[in-house]
Amino acid sequence: MNMDLQRFHATYFEESREGLDAMEAGLLAMDGGSTDPEVINSVFRAAHSIKGGAATFGFEKMASLTHVLETLLDEIRGGKRAITSGAVDAMLASVDVLRTLLAEAEHGKPSDQAAVEAAMARLQQELGSAPAVAQAKAAGPEPEGWKIAFAPAPSLFMTGNDPLRILRELEQLGDLDVTAKLDRMPDFPQLDPLEACIAWDLGLRGKVPRSAIDDVFAWVVDDCELDIQPQLPAAAPATGAGATSAQGRQAAAAVAAAHVGEAETSIRVSVDKVDALINLVGELVITQAMLKQCTSGMDPTQAERLFAGLDLLERNTRDLQEAVIGVRMLPVDAVFRRFPRLVRDLSTRLGKQVRLQTIGEGTELDKGLIEKITDPLVHLVRNAIDHGLELPEVRRQAGKDETGTITLAASHQGGHIVIEVADDGRGLDRAKILAKAAERGLQVPENPTDAQVWDLIFAPGFSTADQVTDLSGRGVGMDVVRRNIQGLGGEVQIESAPGKGTRVVIRLPLTLAILDGMVVSTGGEILILPLSHVLEALQPEAEDIRTVAGEGRVLRVRGEYLPLISLADTYGYHGGGRESLVVVVEGDGQKLALEVEELVGQQQVVVKNLEKNYRRVPGISGATILGDGRVALIVDVGGLARMRQVQKAA
Repeated sequence: MNMDLQRFHATYFEESREGLDAMEAGLLAMDGGSTDPEVINSVFRAAHSIKGGAATFGFEKMASLTHVLETLLDEIRGGKRAITSGAVDAMLASVDVLRTLLAEAEHGKPSDQAAVEAAMARLQQELGSAPAVAQAKAAGPEPEGWKIAFAPAPSLFMTGNDPLRILRELEQLGDLDVTAKLDRMPDFPQLDPLEACIAWDLGLRGKVPRSAIDDVFAWVVDDCELDIQPQLPAAAPATGAGATSAQGRQAAAAVAAAHVGEAETSIRVSVDKVDALINLVGELVITQAMLKQCTSGMDPTQAERLFAGLDLLERNTRDLQEAVIGVRMLPVDAVFRRFPRLVRDLSTRLGKQVRLQTIGEGTELDKGLIEKITDPLVHLVRNAIDHGLELPEVRRQAGKDETGTITLAASHQGGHIVIEVADDGRGLDRAKILAKAAERGLQVPENPTDAQVWDLIFAPGFSTADQVTDLSGRGVGMDVVRRNIQGLGGEVQIESAPGKGTRVVIRLPLTLAILDGMVVSTGGEILILPLSHVLEALQPEAEDIRTVAGEGRVLRVRGEYLPLISLADTYGYHGGGRESLVVVVEGDGQKLALEVEELVGQQQVVVKNLEKNYRRVPGISGATILGDGRVALIVDVGGLARMRQVQKAA
């Protein structure tokens, strides 16, 4: 697959640095006597993330070291070994070495190979196996060349690997003769660019250790046919093969040159600088709103040029804001590309056959959201494989394909990005969930709908698993998933059908910086309703408002009864007049009718974090500064829906 992953390197380097810092902090806590499973899990997750990215990008030394480190951590968190000072020392030393390997990958600064081997040996010693260096010496002198037959599986590309990368790495070990075998190549109309169809006969000349070759193929051994044979010193490659080698090196150099050319068309900018630029644009938006507010009482005929200039400023400000935010936008593939390896490892471990399907990988999302959505998605995918998909024999008896399908999909819908995690497994067990809820004493509505039953899964600590495994949640539950998503201004819903599978839908704002809002007044105060949640505004008739037992006040809108909520009462405002207008909004999959006094207008607002600057307020997602300098709160529509559900349950 001709995919240039260079544009994702900066994200990986940044995340790896953060991961190494988290690992060091966690290891120091473990060294201090902490046995908190979440601390151990956080170190394990960081090592696992660094390893997965390193394997994808071809940073083999980093991937090999973190693989051994991850194994040691997995045994500690699985209770197979105690936390010893020797193990912590070895892991801390490996963190130091990983930092040098990261610098080597990012800046080309050579790492100390002796230190790398020493760190690997210490980890292997802790695992109870002989150090790799000693094994290599015991094996005797290496031959002077190798013959390698390499036939990638058609699905190799889908695991994030590339044969061209493997050839480049082999060429760094010694002179490489390359012969492409095209007998599996289909005719052009049948050619699938997502399938590997070229095999290779390779001749590697030089005193290269077998272990070095094994390292190159370490991440594809299960996705190819591979035969490595020592070559006698007198063996010489055929002329044709030599010519192919020259052509192969020329092709590799051409690809590398193309990559350099592409890199020269872009620059890497610190995220802090981009954030500072976004903040400045936000201040410009506020200033533009202030100017508009100041001129609201002026006669347009007397200040025609001023009003024309303000209109132009508004258009330019919006264009500038969209351009700057676009700098922070990354394809959601930056998250999706982590999952092929995860799915493969878990399915093998659980004895299940799993097919991963991704849709909409090019859909763009704010970098800050991408960084924070990864852990919830990892948990959902693990749950889908562990709890959702059945074993092959069970699926066969049910008349299903033995291979289950996990689908990751992303799309833009209005002002949101929608991410779905779906499986075609057994589906949720309604009766089992209700029984577990009764056992835990959870409040359940009378004759609950399926949606209300599925919502019980998000209760803290809720699980229907018959036995706890190290795969079930990996230290986080569905309540943490929802809390993390809600912290990003998003919503999560579950849909399920027995025997057909489960679908988890996550809705997130495109960015957390600036949003389009409807400005309303109520109780003498100004509030902002996110326009992406607003469906319509209307003036209700008295006969359309009723009171229903167990539901409170409701409003009839075209035959549908919606909960009627007074914003003034909700937030404790008592300085206004009568709320005579209604804005219909939708959040968390529920429609609400919000009573307000006046619709002031529509404008872009800059979102400020209220929790960071003040404290968390239920039903409020943030704050903004209006053109007249006043602070207005931004309504959390999904939070209002959840507050109402809690009140009903109580």
